[in-house]
Amino acid sequence: MAEENTGLSNLLHEERHFPPSDEFARHAVAGAELYDQAKSDRLGFWADWSRKLLTWDTDFTETLDWSDAPTASWFVGGKLNAAYNCVDRHVEAGNGDRVAIHFEGEPGDTRTITYSDLQREVNKAANAFADLGVGAGDRVAIYMPMIPETVFAMLACARLGAPHSVVFGGYSADALNSRILDAEAKLVITADGGYRRGAPSSLKPAVDDALASGAPSVTNVVVVRRTGEEMTMTEGRDLWWHDVVDSASDQHACEAMDSEHPLFILYTSGTTGKPKGIVHTTGGYLTQCAYTHKNVFDLHPESDVYWCSADVGWVTGHSYIVYGPLANGATQVMYEGTPDTPHKGRWWEIVEKYGVSILYTAPTAIRTCMKWGEDIPAKYDLSSLRVLGSVGEPINPEAWIWYRHVIGGDRTPVVDTWWQTETGAIMISPLPGVTDAKPGSAQVPLPGISADVVDDEGDPVPDGGGGYLVLTEPWPSMLRGIWKNPERFKETYWSRFPGIYFAGDGAKKDEDGDIWLLGRVDDVMNVSGHRLSTTEIESALVSHEKVAEAAVVGAADATSGQAVVAFVILRGTASDSGDALVKELRDHVAHEIGGIAKPRRILVVSELPKTRSGKIMRRLLQDVAENREVGDASTLADSSVMDLIQEGLKTAKPEG
Repeated sequence: MAEENTGLSNLLHEERHFPPSDEFARHAVAGAELYDQAKSDRLGFWADWSRKLLTWDTDFTETLDWSDAPTASWFVGGKLNAAYNCVDRHVEAGNGDRVAIHFEGEPGDTRTITYSDLQREVNKAANAFADLGVGAGDRVAIYMPMIPETVFAMLACARLGAPHSVVFGGYSADALNSRILDAEAKLVITADGGYRRGAPSSLKPAVDDALASGAPSVTNVVVVRRTGEEMTMTEGRDLWWHDVVDSASDQHACEAMDSEHPLFILYTSGTTGKPKGIVHTTGGYLTQCAYTHKNVFDLHPESDVYWCSADVGWVTGHSYIVYGPLANGATQVMYEGTPDTPHKGRWWEIVEKYGVSILYTAPTAIRTCMKWGEDIPAKYDLSSLRVLGSVGEPINPEAWIWYRHVIGGDRTPVVDTWWQTETGAIMISPLPGVTDAKPGSAQVPLPGISADVVDDEGDPVPDGGGGYLVLTEPWPSMLRGIWKNPERFKETYWSRFPGIYFAGDGAKKDEDGDIWLLGRVDDVMNVSGHRLSTTEIESALVSHEKVAEAAVVGAADATSGQAVVAFVILRGTASDSGDALVKELRDHVAHEIGGIAKPRRILVVSELPKTRSGKIMRRLLQDVAENREVGDASTLADSSVMDLIQEGLKTAKPEG
């Protein structure tokens, strides 16, 4: 292995391949010709798809204006309304009786919402918000649980041309306050609470605390009654949803917005400093959401039941619960709670109940289900599933295989998707009816997308090399900037490699030129001059039959610069044999990817520190590994996990 600092070391090699079945390929929405069409005329390709998938009130005159790079203008001169595209046109086409949302509450309550129902609810909400003074350009903060009113509120804002700022319901009052202040929100929409892990989880008190800290732009708070908990309602400011929305007219004539009119602001945390308000506009974003949702998931809206398990508070929920599926007229499941409430088979019970055919979830959830064991999903009929998707952290090959085998019955394509809050929609993914899939690889850019892996100088790496993922051409759903901070936008994304977008992720190309994501460059370790990705070492650990999940960090080491420290969760059937297991796992990593990656320390834990969205907080693990005081753990789903890990590390033995 060459000792060099250009790019990243390419360690793991995957030789398993899974081509689509002849039957699937024959009926697939997307064929191989899409790649040729996009290559021959990329801008014409996007123009055709935009007109095919969306209804434009005024047709656009220019597909892309890149003269003010890095700020793009897509579908210049065109006008449309996002809510009309997601709701009204389906009713007008005679599909008003089609189910838009099967809602499943955590306590077991259900609601069936057709497209006609959705139209009435969105119109009423839009009229109610307008009566409160909300108009085009005003910002609205949404701090809600996973209930249908969250979708109604987002679409009502889109209908009015009022950019929404959805704040994840797990965030603190301080985090909510900072986002309200930055966006200068006029209206806040919330609920008394939602249900999580079998109990009510309050939301309105956090709104009260956030506003008490100072939010002069806010004039009203609209509150949905979900849990029935008692709470304080501030007279003159706070209003019940059922008082103002339910009584509003269900007729509303929407106004067409310019293609570049802001649709939403979504805040994403930076490694330092205050959160970044990522701005997405209407025409380009909606085009790419609809295009990717249709082609990546092989959507047949007349027959499919789609389910994305994400929270609407994240970009995945924006793009693949609200805007993409509804623009395509899909029927989907929306679930409020957690996968293990009231039992660990809840997800599979829902798949069976609604006949879910397309499931899109995160690798962390898949690995959690691996830990619980195959016998749980085996109790349910999962035969309706025909496409499985993965989103979030890179999925390790063994989790990919488990997902396809146990959940998909060895018959379903698995589409491992790469994208970001900033990209707005999927950028790299297999096409399920075309791609010879490789476990763990996002594979190639979608037709119409230009991506590459480059070295420190910005030059493309050869096949088999590692480096940094970049996007070399503008794309329709790209961010249009950081709210009120254009200089930070340029510095963060466009300064590392002039003229091209730096995603902040490490990646490698295999011998076929397929792309493998290696996680954030912040998670790269420098071990004896080798730049190693935590993702590949984690994948090697999880490929061991006893390991369900792993997190790897680099800890400061006087000899090697950094040493590999691993935290592992065992599968339900495996037992912790102490030093013998640690040696077995160290040797396994050495066998899989080489002695340089052999962990210095391995700690078996019962859980890893994760946020409510399922992301592993590796910086907290690094604090523990380097014997530092653990940093802010307020965003963890369970902060007690860190106490258990710290206690366990005291007894873990380093490699002898």
